[in-house]
Amino acid sequence: MSSFAGRLFYQVWHRPIGAVILNFRAGGLVETWRTARGRAAMTAAARQLPAPVAGPAAPPVELFLLTGKRFWEQTAFCLWTFARHSGRPLRPVIYDDGSLGPDHRAALARLFPATQFVPPTEAISRLDEFLPAARFPTLRDRWQHYPNIRKLIDPHLGSTGWKLVLDSDLLFFRRPDFILDWCDRPRAPLHAVDCETSYGYPRPLLDSLAGAPLADLVNVGLTGLNSGELDWERLEHWCRTLIEREGTSYYLEQALIAMLVAGRPCAVAPAADYVTLPRPPESAQCRAVMHHYVADSKPAYFRQNWRTALARTA
Repeated sequence: MSSFAGRLFYQVWHRPIGAVILNFRAGGLVETWRTARGRAAMTAAARQLPAPVAGPAAPPVELFLLTGKRFWEQTAFCLWTFARHSGRPLRPVIYDDGSLGPDHRAALARLFPATQFVPPTEAISRLDEFLPAARFPTLRDRWQHYPNIRKLIDPHLGSTGWKLVLDSDLLFFRRPDFILDWCDRPRAPLHAVDCETSYGYPRPLLDSLAGAPLADLVNVGLTGLNSGELDWERLEHWCRTLIEREGTSYYLEQALIAMLVAGRPCAVAPAADYVTLPRPPESAQCRAVMHHYVADSKPAYFRQNWRTALARTA
């Protein structure tokens, strides 16, 4: 099949069929519309959030996130609910995926004046210095075409010290003592617990490359690593080998982090308090400290739970 015919076939068959499947999984067109309306309301509410007030002489917490114009309101609610429940000032370091506009940066900076925005040009300069394409072709290709890996590369490249990287689609409903304790006294890598083990590659291959059996259920919605411990040559080898043998995977970033912490003592976020993919009744009651809204938990997130999180801080 020619490339033109392939593109035509995609446009007239695969793309429409894919949209139908996504709508079906979301509950149909009406439910998809309800979720979209909830997300629009969340975006509007993010612009009206009051600046959080920290406790007296509370030391700031440094958090690292990747975001863009499609996710900035989620970043705002993630950081804002964390700040309101922790009572600590935040010093976010936000990596721009290249799509943040001045209005998005202004909205986030209004809430957190100490925010450092890292533009893609700065990230690329660091890549050229520490991960030159001639020596690290696989990591550079994945950085360009697989944004998830930027959460591993950008905060740690050319740096030292412990850093906690958060996904944006988190909401906090109670004080995150586990995270605060780790940020104040990090001693071991930190990760969350997944709802199922999702690494995208055969376990024997991952275990062999890592040199130790991978733990089950590593989730990277919360990831604390020591930048100075990362071996970029090793990560390049892992990436190249996995892709050459098995192809690319959406879960590559999660697999790499599970490999990095394999066989090591870790600070594991308690699954009952730091919930990945909240389901009923927890998805409605919001009794946990934190929810990570992956996969089919998005409707509850956009329709109701950001409102619940907002009410819990009143």
